[in-house]
Amino acid sequence: MILQDFIVKTPTGLYCKYGDFYLDPQLPVLHAVISHAHGDHAKPHNNQVFCTPGTAAIMKLRLKKNAAKEFFIKRYQEEFSFNEVNVSFLPAGHILGSALVKMVYKGCSYLFTGDYKLQEDETCEPLELCNADVLITETTFANPATKHPDPIAEIGKLNDIDANMMIGVYGLGKAQRITNLIHRICPQKNILLHYSIYPIHQLYQTAGYNLGNFKHYDRKVMKNNSKNNVYLVPPLTYNSYHHAKDVVKIFASGWENLQKGNDIKLYISDHVDWDDILKTIETVKPEEVWTIHGDGSDLKNYFSSTLKVKIL
Repeated sequence: MILQDFIVKTPTGLYCKYGDFYLDPQLPVLHAVISHAHGDHAKPHNNQVFCTPGTAAIMKLRLKKNAAKEFFIKRYQEEFSFNEVNVSFLPAGHILGSALVKMVYKGCSYLFTGDYKLQEDETCEPLELCNADVLITETTFANPATKHPDPIAEIGKLNDIDANMMIGVYGLGKAQRITNLIHRICPQKNILLHYSIYPIHQLYQTAGYNLGNFKHYDRKVMKNNSKNNVYLVPPLTYNSYHHAKDVVKIFASGWENLQKGNDIKLYISDHVDWDDILKTIETVKPEEVWTIHGDGSDLKNYFSSTLKVKIL
């Protein structure tokens, strides 16, 4: 039987009272199950953190001694328990170490997605779905009008640009994916990294992911006669270059509002779009869908007569 209060939304985060743990808590808690290491999901100062090896490594790199009092590192498919709730991680295909969280209690299964994507990505473990009675899914782009284009075709646009480029990227996940794609699709381009992004690339390489060739940013290189340089920078740095000269400004994102004012539009997202959410539901075959991280109203309307959709 599906328990409607198995996961409840609280000011601290998503709470499972049957196991006494939180999923991606926003405030420090005793037991934190972390889906992945992005800052809006992996907060500092939790007492006990349960996560994958990749997530732990990134949290320790970014949060240092504040990452957690104690880590309990679990590999994909490895089961562990909180009271009578059996928990395991499956790859989410979002970034390095990202995980879906499968929870089974009294014969009923609940699958929490965190952030995830179906698109191919050589820089992280590919998504693995399973059947579940309840799918708890992010709905960041759950709008029928939103359809993410093929990332290889999007990156291919850079081959037509005969100029140095500055690409705004999120430093964790997006930067590594973009580096890998440019290396594969635009091999003549030289990739230069902002100092804050470089250590994360190194961590990915250590984890066994080949991102291709990249170097620290060098101002002299960007100013020489070559027009094949691509400088990857975090959003704050990107936004500070209001009047950058002799450089094509691009921001890699699935969000339409982040494409405004740029020289070229580059739609590359690490989240599922509308069609991929529908594919996920078809694969998981849930009796109910609970939505988080976005507006689930379109899904609720779409399945109004065939599937129960609850917005958490």
